[in-house]
Amino acid sequence: MSTPLRTQVRLITVEEFAELPDDGKRYELVRGVVREMSPTNQDHGEVGSQVSYLLRRWTKRRRIGRVRIETGHVLARNPDTLRGPDVSFVRYARDGDVDGPWVKGGPDLAVEIRSPGDRQREIDERVADYLRAGTSLVWIVDPRKRTVVVRVAGAEDRTLTEADHLDGGAVLPGFRVAVREVFEDLDAKG
Repeated sequence: MSTPLRTQVRLITVEEFAELPDDGKRYELVRGVVREMSPTNQDHGEVGSQVSYLLRRWTKRRRIGRVRIETGHVLARNPDTLRGPDVSFVRYARDGDVDGPWVKGGPDLAVEIRSPGDRQREIDERVADYLRAGTSLVWIVDPRKRTVVVRVAGAEDRTLTEADHLDGGAVLPGFRVAVREVFEDLDAKG
């Protein structure tokens, strides 16, 4: 009996990833392998826009860092991992840390917004990649359940509902909003 042949996957670098043609789809590079991202839905977009607005409004007044949407972060090298959190915050002190066209290392805050097609295993893998790359705080936002899971390395997850307040912890000291504000735009749909 013969053993089945195993297909060898060629790992690529972030530099090679940058040279791939744009086909209109969203991709990430995970340990050297290109992965297609599932398309987002309108709730995902509304919540992402709102989280970005809340963070940007607060951080701009304090001039402490940049808030970005879907910006690539080189989280690891050899094999390379490049991920783009839905929303991210990077302190000005390390904002110039670049790796080609991307930010070098994990953001100080990464926000992942759950889409209907997202599997929990995939979200956990992304969050683990951020934390390994030095991200201090991750918010996992679920528009359907209207919850925010707060994850910090070495601590228990905290699940917040619309009755709770979301804070910025040590990353954004003094930042505090009602969780219901994160989902405010979902209620405004006509």
